[in-house]
Amino acid sequence: MAQSVQVGGDTIFGKIIRKEIPCELLYEDDKCIAFNDIQPQAPTHFLVVPKKPIAQLSKAEDSDAELLGHLMIVAKKCAVEMGLTNGYRLILNEGKEGGQSVYHMHLHVCGGRQMLWPPG
Repeated sequence: MAQSVQVGGDTIFGKIIRKEIPCELLYEDDKCIAFNDIQPQAPTHFLVVPKKPIAQLSKAEDSDAELLGHLMIVAKKCAVEMGLTNGYRLILNEGKEGGQSVYHMHLHVCGGRQMLWPPG
C-alpha cells in the first residue's frame, strides 16, 4: 500500500496550499502554486512552491526531477504574465547558510529592476 504524503506539509506554505492562509494567487495546478511574496525584495517578487512538502533541495529525490523541472517552467510562465520581459532571477535558498527560512522548498522569482552580482 502506498504511503500518503500530506499535501503542503506543516509550514506556512503548507497552510497557503491548503487555503488556510490567504495569498495573492498567481498560478495553481495539481503540482504547485505561485503567489506574490509578502516581503518583496524587487518590484516583482513571487514564489513558486511545490505542493509536495520537500523540505529543501538537498532532501529531493531522483523521483522529484519532473516536479523540479515543472517549477521552473511555471516560474517562466508566470514571469511572462507578470511582464518580466527584460529578465528575472530565480533563487532557491538551501539550508541555513543559503538563507533558507521556510523549510518547504520554493523558488523565488525576482525582477523589474537590474539584479546585482554577486547576489549576497
